[in-house]
Parts: sequence; structure tokens; C-alpha cells
Amino acid sequence: MFASGFVIFEKNNAMSFQDIVFLKDDFICCRFENNSASEKIIKKDSPHNAIQFHFILKEKGSFLFNGGSYVMEIREESGLILYNPKQNLPIHVRLAPGSSLISILISVNRFHRLFSAEGNSIPFLAEGNIDKKHYSRPRVSPLMSVALSQIMNSSLHSSVQDLYFKAKIYELLSFLFNTQSEVGSCPIKAGSEEMRKIQQAKNILIDNMTTPPTIQELSGLIGLNTKKLKEGFKQIYGNTVYGFLINHKMEYAQKLLDKDIYNVNEVSAKVGYSAASHFISAFKKKFGITPKQYLTSSKTIKNERDINSKSGVN
Repeated sequence: MFASGFVIFEKNNAMSFQDIVFLKDDFICCRFENNSASEKIIKKDSPHNAIQFHFILKEKGSFLFNGGSYVMEIREESGLILYNPKQNLPIHVRLAPGSSLISILISVNRFHRLFSAEGNSIPFLAEGNIDKKHYSRPRVSPLMSVALSQIMNSSLHSSVQDLYFKAKIYELLSFLFNTQSEVGSCPIKAGSEEMRKIQQAKNILIDNMTTPPTIQELSGLIGLNTKKLKEGFKQIYGNTVYGFLINHKMEYAQKLLDKDIYNVNEVSAKVGYSAASHFISAFKKKFGITPKQYLTSSKTIKNERDINSKSGVN
């Protein structure tokens, strides 16, 4: 069981977040984001016999091994797979300012059950390799980028969040181990200059969420014509430029509502809407309920949990 062996050494603070979800006793998803101006250290015990998947979504992270005597830098849109059946591999990462990291830990037994039919095509599941250590740095394909972005930015209600995470992680792993994935299906090569510019456009949109540039302005900022910007954005992120922005706004608004310190008008302003009615309409289109209804349902569920907790009901 992983849960008993997974220790958090650094607590959340106002400038960064760590979100750890135990999907099963032997299946963990961790989201880390460093929103501060300084480097953050992530240091955690790793469960025994776990396969580790690490993905840097923004900027970079440095993975430290053997007490820091060996350092491996992983940059934006890159991955790292680690497996050592003979010893634990503690997670020790220096996360640069503005960086985000998704880490997935899954027992080799569960992983083998998921991909038993494809075992021979996955190096550490192939016959004769199951007891050998494995290390690789896979490229992150455009489809993987979409799944990772959805995992990082998801803030669904807690009643369905775990199910959503599990589905997206299975999707991510399927893309990762599909040897034919992306062949001829996407004209934008992972790690190319064009992909870097489109990722830059995404970051500009997020950083200027309340006053976003026009398509033409965004095109000029990244040095890519509008046609390639629109097509590339759709291919990499599975959405239009402003479709992505609206989706990000709504997910950010949901996080603000979950804090239970802002009213609907305040949240509307914080995500860049001058008219609350437009925000309410966009939120309902995204989540199927109005922000007020969402607040009411969240408070009801929270109160029920508090009551159950006090009465000893699990």
C-alpha cells in the first residue's frame, strides 16, 4: 500500500500548491505548481516497487539523486520515467519559479494489469526485464500535452474529481506507450520552434487572463502568423485560442468559488468579466449550473462532510 509510505515534507503556501490524490492505495497523482519568485523544493518518500512518471508542463525542474550528488534537469514538455524494483527512489525536485510538475506513481503490479497485452512493447514489462531497473526520458507528444494540461488545470467537484483524474491518467499513459502515436497525425513536431511559440502563446493568455491580447496581437508577440497560431493551438490543446482561454477562466473561477471568500460578482471581476451576467452564462455553459448554484451545492456537501466527520461516519 502506497498511502502509508507517502510522506509530505513541505506544506502548501500562498505562493505555490501541492495537490496529492490517492486514486487507489497503489496509485497516486501529484500536482505541483510553483507560483512564487523563488525555487521550491519538493521532497517526498516514494513507495516501494512503484513506477514513477514525472512531467514538467512549464519551465523546468531539477531531479536530485543520491542526496544531491547527481542532478538531472527536465525542461518544459519533457518527461521522466523511473523504476527500480530493488530500492526506493525518493522524490527530490528543485522546481524553478513559474514551473509546474505532474507526478504519477503506480505499483508495477497495477501497471502490469493495465498493459498486460502490450507488455512486450513496454521495456520494463517485457519478459526478463520485470526485475530490472528502468530509466527513460520520453518526449511529450501534442496529445499528451492536452491530457497533462487537463490534469493540471482540472478543478471539478470532489465527488467526480478522482474519476476524472483516473480517466485522464489512463489516457495519458495510453498516448505515452502507443508506439504509433502521433505518426503523421500532427504536423507540429514536439519540441519544435513552432510548438514552443504556441506554448508561449498559451502562457501569455494565462498571464493576461483579464485583459488578453487579440489574435493579431498574440500572433505578433510570438512571431507566428495567425493561421498557424489558430491551427497549432487546436492541434496541441484541442481547443481554439479563446475557447482555451474561456475554459481556463472558468476553471480558475471555480477554484476561487471553492475558497468560499468571494461572492459571484467578485469572482466575475477577477477573471476579467465587466458584466457578471456574461460570467454566469459562461460558467453555466461550462459546468451546467450557475456560480450561485455551485456555491450552494459545495456548502451543502461540506456541511454534510463536517456532520459525518463529527459523528464518525466515513
